[in-house]
Amino acid sequence: PAAADSLDSLARRSGRRFGSAVAWGHPGADRGSFANPAYARILERECGLLVPENELKWQWSRPGPDKFDFRQFDGIADYATAHGFPLRGHTLFWTPAKWYPKWLAETKFASAAEVERLLTSHVQTVCRRYGQRVYSYDVVNEAVQPETGAIRETNVTRAIGGERFVDLMFHTARAEAPRAELVYNDYMSWERNSEDETHIKGVLTLLEGFRKRGTPVDALGVQSHIRLLKGASVAEIVRESQGPWRRFLDEVVGMGYRLVITEFDVNDHAAPQAIVTRDRMVADYAKAYLDVMLDYPQLRDVMCWGMCDRYSWLEGFDPRADKAPKRGTPYDAQFRAKPLRQAIGAALVAAAQRA
Repeated sequence: PAAADSLDSLARRSGRRFGSAVAWGHPGADRGSFANPAYARILERECGLLVPENELKWQWSRPGPDKFDFRQFDGIADYATAHGFPLRGHTLFWTPAKWYPKWLAETKFASAAEVERLLTSHVQTVCRRYGQRVYSYDVVNEAVQPETGAIRETNVTRAIGGERFVDLMFHTARAEAPRAELVYNDYMSWERNSEDETHIKGVLTLLEGFRKRGTPVDALGVQSHIRLLKGASVAEIVRESQGPWRRFLDEVVGMGYRLVITEFDVNDHAAPQAIVTRDRMVADYAKAYLDVMLDYPQLRDVMCWGMCDRYSWLEGFDPRADKAPKRGTPYDAQFRAKPLRQAIGAALVAAAQRA
């Protein structure tokens, strides 16, 4: 659906695709349509893929143990179908307990079998409802505890066991959606500190375990919420980050996994307030990161976590101390293309051909 000079068309030159997250609350108001025509035009002009920002997560889609609510995701799915967008599914399970719906967080499971029935029914219900409309699922999201590198402990994983939990999710998804790409998705970062190192080692251990046990995982989803760090220049961050990050990616693809950039944006929390300076830093940083990622032929899809600053999750999640609006997506709050849009395009043009 995208225009000839769109980011998606530039991605397709190397056998890739480009897309974005969308949310029902902004822009969706009526099922199958978008409330803000200016934003809808950006999506339709630039993107070849869509993914729901929140609407398939349990907090939105599973209001009770025996109740589902797909009205909002149905709206996104109908819009995607009407405009020819392939659709990713994010996510079949978000592991951190703080993101569970209240009823799930408070459930005291009597047995592993009870958890298994709950998880299996969820995957079956979602996959059977959407069939081939969803070509790729983030089956499990953020299972690794960054501070320890182990699978997170929650009431769900304690009742069934960490490995049994992740394996059940992927085996059930493969049985119900045999043609879909099955992705493990996480936010390990290329900006390195001790917690990042532990997180990355834990993800590698998880991926190694999948291969040893024959768990059907096709790709690693690299969220790519990259961050400009306080007091460090773009060149300094890139110089310190890219070597260790490449070694991590080398290990992942060496196990036979594909890569997906699932949630790309730039957190400019620590960048200067001046817009021209900040936009240049964001663009240069994004280009350096994407150049590394796109050097891997195993990388297929590149998804921004929103195309416009007006609707970016970063504004509420991590506001700047100076109260200046965040500028971490390709278009500003007035729907004008920024240097970040050009940087993404330049990286896509220079990308290695996909395997």
